Amino acid sequence: MRGAVIHAPGDVRFENLDDPKVMEPTDAVIRTVATCVCGSDLWPYRGLEPVGDPHPMGHEYVGIVEEVGSEVANVRPGQFVVGSFATSDNTCVNCLNGWQSSCLNREFMSTCQADYVRIPNAHGTLVATDEHPDAEMVPSLLAVSDVMGTGWYAALAAEVKPGSTAVVVGDGAVGLCGVIAAKELGAERIIAMSRHASRQKLALEFGATDIVAERGDEGIARVKDLTGGIGADSVLECVGTADSMRQALHSARPGGNVGFVGVPHEVAIDGEELFFSHVGLRGGPAPVRRYLPDLIDRVLTGRINPGKVFDLSLPLDQVAEGYRAMDERRAVKALLKP
Repeated sequence: MRGAVIHAPGDVRFENLDDPKVMEPTDAVIRTVATCVCGSDLWPYRGLEPVGDPHPMGHEYVGIVEEVGSEVANVRPGQFVVGSFATSDNTCVNCLNGWQSSCLNREFMSTCQADYVRIPNAHGTLVATDEHPDAEMVPSLLAVSDVMGTGWYAALAAEVKPGSTAVVVGDGAVGLCGVIAAKELGAERIIAMSRHASRQKLALEFGATDIVAERGDEGIARVKDLTGGIGADSVLECVGTADSMRQALHSARPGGNVGFVGVPHEVAIDGEELFFSHVGLRGGPAPVRRYLPDLIDRVLTGRINPGKVFDLSLPLDQVAEGYRAMDERRAVKALLKP
């Protein structure tokens, strides 16, 4: 088969790779129907995380089951499946508590920008649809495997409630999906922080009521302006930088909550400042598997359409262009199909 391999910052190639095989009785192998480039893939691409030796890339996927191990009973060959970027057995204590991304047997997916993918812990990770979805549903189901599930977790971690005011920091795919989540969870006012016209338009389509283009202290002041000088009930931090975290914490009201899902890079939080703010803080890798049945249903019934975050569609063999387009902000998110 062929798949994406990163060799160095800015150097992603589409190369011949070994075909994946069932290695454990809980494994499955799927044929990729769609995959994509994630914003977090850009950290090593931009040299902000070490690349090390050349290695495959990709952690978002939907596909058709090709083969299953002897202990996989919940899916079978021929089914269309959606999974998560973090695999889970769905039976350990952490999984049973709803934190599948902290499964005691967790593995993070990292080989999904390829023709075929081995899925560890397939018995607890994969969710099959009743039938093969129509082609127009595939982008939204792919979004559920990460960015929609992560945006949903950000909203839950920030304790978005009916009638509340939510701020979304970040206008990438996760932030835009966070707008969807806040709307679905009943937020009355959703303030999207974005400086890009095309992303502002999509945020409004997804349910944002206000757009704040300012950043830093000016952005915080604008949020305070819009919230009677107090701040928001809930803030979704969907970037992962020191500046975005500061903006999130200072945009929340006393007693409000911040859900942070951007992978932190050089983020340091002042304990005394947090202590006196009375702001709650929760984050981490989203337990996407917990939300899959619900989010898949919302997609298939037409209630949400997170696939709109994919504004560039390419053949898988043009994966390098997908990275370039997202790095240069010519695309929010690049969809890849074999």
